[in-house]
Amino acid sequence: MAETAGGTILVANLKGGCGKTVIATTLAAALAGQGAKVALADADRQKSALRWTRRRPVDAPAVEALDWSKSKDVGERPKKLDWLVIDAPGALRGARAEELIAQARLLIAPLSPSFYDLDATKRFLKEIEDLKRVRKGRVEVRLVGNRIRPRTKAAAGLDAEFEKLGHAPLARLSERAIYGELAEQGLSIFDRPAKALDPVRAQWTPILDALKD
Repeated sequence: MAETAGGTILVANLKGGCGKTVIATTLAAALAGQGAKVALADADRQKSALRWTRRRPVDAPAVEALDWSKSKDVGERPKKLDWLVIDAPGALRGARAEELIAQARLLIAPLSPSFYDLDATKRFLKEIEDLKRVRKGRVEVRLVGNRIRPRTKAAAGLDAEFEKLGHAPLARLSERAIYGELAEQGLSIFDRPAKALDPVRAQWTPILDALKD
């Protein structure tokens, strides 16, 4: 697999429960599997990402855990790090949003095909559009459709909403029980080479390709 450029990825949205932690942990594992030195910063008080790192087997590619659940810890990061993935808290806004966005080169906002996720995403994009780093294009903001069931009315409706938002989705990730099953072991789909998971991993290719620039 081609090497990626390195930097900081923020996974964030206003609404909790949209899949931020699954996306953050999966990305961290994918990058670590490429041989990169990766840290996962958990900025959410629920600390779900930190619990994932504690369950991670010692023989899996290493992902360093950072506890950013208190605002004073934001910005403290290891030296000689290739990638930092930040799992943002739900209801991210205001000074906290500005703090975390200041760290990132790429902001991934996941959303599921539901009215609540769409509404929260519209408000989130509106709230961050005037932040200097976003306005000047220093952080790329990309949407990722999450928990999508192909060929359903909800999936088609989400595509229509992407058009209205003016943000083409970076990727569409289908709803799969395997994410939760592996998370219980501190693992991801990139830690299991099973051929049956190839179609699931393929859905992440546009995200990983975006990190090569």
